[in-house]
Amino acid sequence: MIVLVGGEKGGTGKTTIVTNLAAMRMQQINEILLIDTDKQSSASSWASVRDQNTEIKRVLSVQKFGNTINNEIRALHTKYNDILIDAGGQNSQELRASMLVAEKMYIPIQAGQFDVWTLGLMDQLVSQVKTFNPHLKAMVLINRASTNPSTTEIEEIFQVMSEFENLTLSAAILKERIAYRKAAKEGLSVVELNKQDPKATDEMQFLYNEIYDIV
Repeated sequence: MIVLVGGEKGGTGKTTIVTNLAAMRMQQINEILLIDTDKQSSASSWASVRDQNTEIKRVLSVQKFGNTINNEIRALHTKYNDILIDAGGQNSQELRASMLVAEKMYIPIQAGQFDVWTLGLMDQLVSQVKTFNPHLKAMVLINRASTNPSTTEIEEIFQVMSEFENLTLSAAILKERIAYRKAAKEGLSVVELNKQDPKATDEMQFLYNEIYDIV
């Protein structure tokens, strides 16, 4: 499966999500590929940190840029059944090219009006891409949500989702937790931390199960 984590808005935690998923997927199968199409190279840096720890499975990471990377990804997919793609936070040529080959796309947004406004642009982009990739399933993922149960921002997202024809709201919700930052610094996923945060682990496992259709 080719899974893309990307979107028009920057700073929504795309790299954190895709690196957690890559580490978790590596625990299940022996060969996956993490493709970093973001010129900030955050996913590649995470993989480099992970390489220094010989006690955990290495996650192979490569960088790809340009508007023809969809052809390169197709070629790589003949060797790697599972590919995860980190696309930068903008309507880039890399994002568009990756959408042409992805089976599932997750668009992280933070629970706030400015992030929600970008969904209209993504809905239009997904509509255009589906002309060439009709099997693309685009999911909106609420990330860095407040741990305060009284917040109404998540409810607002539920209300606006009905406006979009090509986007579906993920059942997973990731909240703002220190565990994600700790794991990133060590090249780990939250499920690999020596001192786990049970809530962060449960959230990420729920997302993982949704993506890979695990009941």
